[in-house]
Amino acid sequence: MDLRLPIGGLFVVLGVILGTYGIMTNGDTAMYERSAGVNINLVWGGVMLAFGALFLALARRAARR
Repeated sequence: MDLRLPIGGLFVVLGVILGTYGIMTNGDTAMYERSAGVNINLVWGGVMLAFGALFLALARRAARR
């Protein structure tokens, strides 16, 4: 079994959850005061989503071969 498939799925799910939380709390300036006003949850949710999608694409490409 290719480990990229479950790892990619995990990162996609966590990225969606974290990104959704970042979108829902986007207007809360007090929450993001310590991070210089950057919505860290939204940024890292997107990074995790992209990383998970990359892993899923690599797993799919390996399965075709």
